[in-house]
Amino acid sequence: MMEADTPVFFFAYVLIFFVAILFRYFVAAGFFYYYYYVLKQEEFRERRLSRRPPKKSQLKKEIIWSIKSSVIFAFFGAVLYWLWQRDLTAIYLDITEYPLWYLPVSLVIILLLHETYYYWIHRWMHFPGIFRKVHKVHHDSHTPTPWTAFSFHPWESLLEAIILPVLLLFIPVSVYVLGLYLVIMTVSSVVNHLDIEIYPLGFQKSKFGKLFIGATHHHYHHKEYLTNYGLYFTFWDKWMSTESEKME
Repeated sequence: MMEADTPVFFFAYVLIFFVAILFRYFVAAGFFYYYYYVLKQEEFRERRLSRRPPKKSQLKKEIIWSIKSSVIFAFFGAVLYWLWQRDLTAIYLDITEYPLWYLPVSLVIILLLHETYYYWIHRWMHFPGIFRKVHKVHHDSHTPTPWTAFSFHPWESLLEAIILPVLLLFIPVSVYVLGLYLVIMTVSSVVNHLDIEIYPLGFQKSKFGKLFIGATHHHYHHKEYLTNYGLYFTFWDKWMSTESEKME
């Protein structure tokens, strides 16, 4: 009888996570693509931020790269699950283990730490030598689409995947908060690459709205390359003066 620690069991974990991640990607990207680019394409055609429509060959490449990225994400998901089984993470199941007010606080902590990591690693990936080897695949999508959300070179996928397991080794997070965070992460990435701004203009112009990244903000990153490096929030770009002048 095989032990749960054998490579066969670990491979099974990777396979399960791969199917789940790929399903999440296709559901999120597929929904937004179908709604905005197929069902309502005439209604939103003039609201597209890029004047050049994406080629079908680009969409195919994005999906292929995203499948490869999902393999890497699945590997780290399996590693995290393996660690959790051995009580080596700070993930907890019983929501009463910490005060209930800590649930939203832990979500904010993870979001802010992930934002900080991503901003600085993203800037590093734009160094010329690093860019060609690590980040160029993502920017081959000159006109981003919902399918661009997971379209990364394997090296970039690794950098994207490693941060969350590291954070969860030290920061107590409910499994329910973790599930919500994964949904936020996926939907945010798809929305930011939609190339159609879906947030109301009033929200975009408000002080609160300007804290968050949407399709317009990320559109200028793909267009200008050296601006708008943020993931969820704009504060690092504002503090480091890397926000596009078009966002004024």
